[in-house]
Amino acid sequence: MDNKKEAFLARINFDELELVDKVIYINRVAKVVKGGRRFGFSALVVVGDKKGHVGIGMGKANEVPEAIRKGVERAKKSIIKLSLADNSTIPYQVIGHFGSSKVLLKPASKGTGVIAGGPVRAIVEAAGIQDILTKSLGSNNPHNIVKAAMAGLTMMKTHGDILRDRNLSCDDKK
Repeated sequence: MDNKKEAFLARINFDELELVDKVIYINRVAKVVKGGRRFGFSALVVVGDKKGHVGIGMGKANEVPEAIRKGVERAKKSIIKLSLADNSTIPYQVIGHFGSSKVLLKPASKGTGVIAGGPVRAIVEAAGIQDILTKSLGSNNPHNIVKAAMAGLTMMKTHGDILRDRNLSCDDKK
């Protein structure tokens, strides 16, 4: 197996990371039964270490704390490492797509801060990005916005990543 596939398949050990979790969205659903209504809950959760690792997860249960716990477990299993430009912003502008939601992510100069709506703000802050401009386009469904933002963040590569993929060093000239 070549190095690219090994690196892709290598899982991030979340036990070594100091993760913080944040609940993005809680949904209550009702099932009508003979005796009345039975309520269920789903929780959309993001976890990150504020140093470039972030993951999202959704948990469902009959009680809110249990749904959040399940969401955190699933989010830990989906942690990815982001390619950040200078540890404060992203390297270039990108648009993430999922369903009918689109999220525009633009790098910002130092000191700008996080300009983002609720679901995207939670992801960006958990990842440790300090300066970014975002705009949510299309559907405003929190699940789709979160997945679109993650899609945009995962497709980014730094200059060093691209050179490494092409088996070049910074000194090579062609």
